[in-house]
This record gives sequence, C-alpha cells and structure tokens, in this order.
Amino acid sequence: MMVLERPRTPTPPAAAPPAGGCDTHVHVFGPYDRFPLAQAPSYPPPDAPISVVRGALATLGLDRAVLIQPAPYGTDNRALVDALASDRDALRGVAVVDDGVGEAELAGLHAAGVRGARFIEMRVPTTGERYAGSVGVDRLAALAPAFTRLGWHAQVWGTPAQCAAAADACADLGVPLVFDHLAGTDAKADPRASEWRGLIDHLKAGRVWIKLSVCRAAWAVADYGVARPIHDALVAANPGRLLWGTDFPFVRKGADAPDAGKLLDLFHDWVGDAATARRILVDNPATLYGW
Repeated sequence: MMVLERPRTPTPPAAAPPAGGCDTHVHVFGPYDRFPLAQAPSYPPPDAPISVVRGALATLGLDRAVLIQPAPYGTDNRALVDALASDRDALRGVAVVDDGVGEAELAGLHAAGVRGARFIEMRVPTTGERYAGSVGVDRLAALAPAFTRLGWHAQVWGTPAQCAAAADACADLGVPLVFDHLAGTDAKADPRASEWRGLIDHLKAGRVWIKLSVCRAAWAVADYGVARPIHDALVAANPGRLLWGTDFPFVRKGADAPDAGKLLDLFHDWVGDAATARRILVDNPATLYGW
C-alpha cells in the first residue's frame, strides 16, 4: 500500500485577503484509487485530493485557485479535470501536454477550465535528472500555434538562467510565459546578475509573468528572507505582471513545509501596499486565467 504524506494544515492569515483573491499555484493528488500516478514520484505522494485543497483555500480566505498538474501524473490530466469540475467558477487549471497532443484533447481541456500548460526545466535535486513525467520547454514551439488559438499560456519552472533563456528563445512565439517560484530564485540570487537583469527587462515590457511564491527559494521557513531582494525588484519592475501562489501541498518539504497562512502574511508584509496586493491577488489572475 502506498504511504501518503499528510499536508500541513494552514492557519488563517492575520488579515483576510480581498474578495476574489487567488492562489495561482496549488496541486491536486488523487484520490489515488481513481487516479493513480502515471509513474513513481521522486517524493512521498501527498494525500491531497480536491477536498483537502479546497479546505486549505477556505482557511486562507481565498475565493479562487489555479490547479497545477503535478509531474508524476505526466500527461494524464484526468485528476486535474475531475478536480476542476468541482467548481467551474472558482477553479482554473494548468495541464501537462506534449507535442503529440491532438486538437480534440486540447479543446476538452480548455472546456474543463485549463488555461495553460506547464513545462519543467528544473532537475531533481538529489539526482540531477529530469522529473519523471515532465515536459521540457523545447516542446513549446510545436505547440505554440494551438496555444495561441486557445489563448493559453506556457508555465515554466526552471532556474533563473533557464527562465531567462526561455524568455529570449520564446519571445516570438506569441505565447505568454509564466515563471514559477520567483523564476527559480534561491539563496544565491542577485537581482543585479545578468539573467535577472534580462528577466526584469522582459517583466517591465510585459512579455512575461512571474509568480511570487517563495517556498522554493530556501529550504527552511526562517531562511525565506533571502528572496526579499528579488521579490522587491519584481514588485518594483511591474506589479501588473505578478501572481501569488503557495505551492500547497508543498511536496518534498516534509516537516519543513510552511504554514500557507503565514505565507500570505509574508506576502502582504513584503508588498506593503494594499492596492498593489489586491492587484496581484485579484486583478492579475483574473486577467491571465479568464475570470
């Protein structure tokens, strides 16, 4: 029997988020008896069906969420589609597809609430190998015409250098790019570094979106402050192209998983301005995901 990891239950944030607030980065896993993983994950699988995810969102006081297809499901998006059907008004999805996907499948995903597809360049920390089930951004060029017709974006998880390279290489494809987890920043990140200067230029020009999710910037919650310089630089560059997300249920974090309510408090503290926070939590996701 597969041993499941229980996600950390969030506590309510200190202040309620604005109406229409959105967590743009959560994952649904299971129920496994209906939706088994396509391949063995590189981390303990969490017990996180849509009921658990929606319970966490309710505690945070968020009205909307974007469900991101986890890599262990590969291109089998059935669990994602099933979860989206639980609330078509409040939920949107980002699937995983490869360049062999057909028009009918894409149309079905779009009808279910999918508004983009994820591409992963980041590697497994312990092995350096590509995550099982992931699709690289090199497949995007072949998919771009279909994405353009649907109005989809491409979500990319990579290091800052990989994200900068993708922004340059894909600039002429006509597909919006969304970079996960502060564009892969870590404790060594410097907004003055060449890759960050390039990313910030793309952000200022409105060519890319970046998610202000800090839980991958450092392993321990106490060290998340290392991401503050990048976070501040992004907010200063173009708050109209920023999104916020938790990464619940925090796979690979184990006992070091953060409290999602504290992440929302940290976001408000770092942004400081209520109007900017509302723009990032409410207005920007409404624009990108079609609310």
